[in-house]
Amino acid sequence: MRVSSVDLDGPAVSTVEVTVTNTAPQHLRSLKIAFAGPKGWAVQPAVQELGGSLATGDEAGAAFRIQVPEKRQGFFMRTFTATATYRGGDGLGTATGTRTETTGSPEENLAAAYNNVAVTDESATGPGDFDGEGNSFSAQKLATVGLTPGAKVEALGAELTWPDVPAGTEDNVAAAGQAVKVPGKGDSLVLLGSGVTSNATGNATVHYTDGTSRTAAFGFPNWSFDPADAHGATLVKSTDGRNRPDGYGNATVQYRIFAHSVPLDPSRTPDFVVLPANSNIHIFAMATAS
Repeated sequence: MRVSSVDLDGPAVSTVEVTVTNTAPQHLRSLKIAFAGPKGWAVQPAVQELGGSLATGDEAGAAFRIQVPEKRQGFFMRTFTATATYRGGDGLGTATGTRTETTGSPEENLAAAYNNVAVTDESATGPGDFDGEGNSFSAQKLATVGLTPGAKVEALGAELTWPDVPAGTEDNVAAAGQAVKVPGKGDSLVLLGSGVTSNATGNATVHYTDGTSRTAAFGFPNWSFDPADAHGATLVKSTDGRNRPDGYGNATVQYRIFAHSVPLDPSRTPDFVVLPANSNIHIFAMATAS
């Protein structure tokens, strides 16, 4: 089943063609096609019934009109789904076809998506808010373990770069479904980050230049507790204490940076990755590894 391209230059009403091909040895009868777009997008009609029967190798189609809203800023993926129900044919009774369209462009690199301040100077802790409570990593303590702006970090076979920005400025991505270009090919995409709460997990979907995609789960332990290998992560660095709104403190507690990876298909060229919609996941850097 094929779903035609969708004109997303809204606000407008777009026409979408759905085509069903009978590839089974038996005639296909009582064919109905339902079509749906993203949640809240109106479709007319929602279902169409096609009369007669469809011989092996023949095609039948239906046209649907969908209300496309005004474009929003940013990168969005829209999925359109057609569902056929029938009698005869292959005997399964249903078939589904989907089409995904995008608007906007992925961020060129992770730094372009930074939206959170995780590192502050011990003399100026005010801008920090890694955990939603005004706390942050100490730049001084990170420096003692080699994490200075622009420093190279080896993890899970990849060479990553620690954010090359001044303390007290946006230096990481709190995941919220952002799309970011993948830097090169390899066997895995390595993510350097840390978690807030014990629920810093989600799915990353890598999209390839040939139109295919692959989804995998990953996560980070909480920055100050949880086992260091929670969610399958690997501990990279630990620092003593953290910066609070009133200054440096919690000197006896370890605050940590981890690595995790999601698999890549080395035979394909990655285009971009869509991050999870979970702001408990904080990502400082990413790189590919072979």
